[in-house]
Amino acid sequence: MEGLLEAVLRRVMTCGSLGVTTASGRSYVAGSGEPTVKVRFTTAAAERRILLDPELQLGEAVTDGTLIVEKGTIADLLDLMMSQPGMFSPTLTSKLLLWARKAGRRIAQFNPRERSQRNVAHHYDLDGRLYSLFLDSDRQYSCAYFEHPGQSLDDAQLAKKRHLAAKLILDRPGMKLLDIGCGWGGLGLYMAEMGGADVTGVTLSREQLGVARSRVTERGLDGQVDFRLQDYRDIPERFERIVSVGMFEHVGIAHYGTFFRKAHDLLTDDGVMVLHSIGRQEPPGITNPWIAKYIFPGGYIPALSEVLPQIEKAGLIVTDVEVLRLHYAETLKAWRERFMAHLEEARRLTDERFCRLWEFYLAGSEMAFRHQNMMVFQIQVTRNQNAIPLTRDYIAKAEDRLRAAEFNARATIRMAGE
Repeated sequence: MEGLLEAVLRRVMTCGSLGVTTASGRSYVAGSGEPTVKVRFTTAAAERRILLDPELQLGEAVTDGTLIVEKGTIADLLDLMMSQPGMFSPTLTSKLLLWARKAGRRIAQFNPRERSQRNVAHHYDLDGRLYSLFLDSDRQYSCAYFEHPGQSLDDAQLAKKRHLAAKLILDRPGMKLLDIGCGWGGLGLYMAEMGGADVTGVTLSREQLGVARSRVTERGLDGQVDFRLQDYRDIPERFERIVSVGMFEHVGIAHYGTFFRKAHDLLTDDGVMVLHSIGRQEPPGITNPWIAKYIFPGGYIPALSEVLPQIEKAGLIVTDVEVLRLHYAETLKAWRERFMAHLEEARRLTDERFCRLWEFYLAGSEMAFRHQNMMVFQIQVTRNQNAIPLTRDYIAKAEDRLRAAEFNARATIRMAGE
């Protein structure tokens, strides 16, 4: 197996080079030139497993410490490997694994209410201090919107909230707005404070709900913002505006019809909804098995070809689609760098294995957006095509108004503290 893995790596490495030390102590270089990354196997079993199922076993070997990066970082290793054109060329073994995973994907993504809550708790009910190590000050755990190169993470996350608010057309105070998957509440609070909306937010994470509710009280918005522990399928009211960010990836393909039919029923006749989700720029596939096992059980990143037909069947009208290319790669890079800068604190909160797992997750996700056709889409839908202006210039105009509101709010806060 050791020789077979070497042969595969030499075939795959067509740009750059990788230095490898086997469990038996032999060293070689796959590719040409001085290796930019060097790794060492500590067990022959890890070599065999990676050869047979690299998408699952590479992450497990790094996490378990049976594959050690001796030169460079985990991010460097994944950047090098995932950028190889032939990295995922099909073999008989990979074809069989892909077939099996495709056959079982509807079962893996079957997310009734109780299972959905367990899946959410697996990732989001971790110690809140962990997320504070790498997220922005508003705890936005979704793709930022980088308006220009070099923009800070905090400013890019503020720009994301502003961009979404502009697309929601919050053109009068007191509009009823629903935030499906409200997280720690930052987006809903923005919609209330800058957009003047009456906000209802729902989440399945008890940890996030506690933080979100405390933020409502701190800002004196108890009569304007209501955060609940509730499944979107159980919401009884109707709303003029609906936004959902970073939640659709947890719905599961078998539930897309339910999701959009419920959205249709929740929207008023002239209502507007904006869905912000990770997507793939290629035909439907499967969830990366390592991500499904360790990070987001029950999750799936859809192709637009899987989403748009369900929107149409639900009786909703698509009025705008925007694809954000590489914005999430830059977001994940910022998260990864912040996490690594606070690595010692992360170790105190968790342990060494968890930190390797989390570093692999952030780095692997970043490289998937850089090299594997992942993107973020924002789809605006309505029940009535007359609810949306005829041209898209309303978005930029609304963003200008929101920037002015943000500036005035900051000025007021500064004067109050003097």
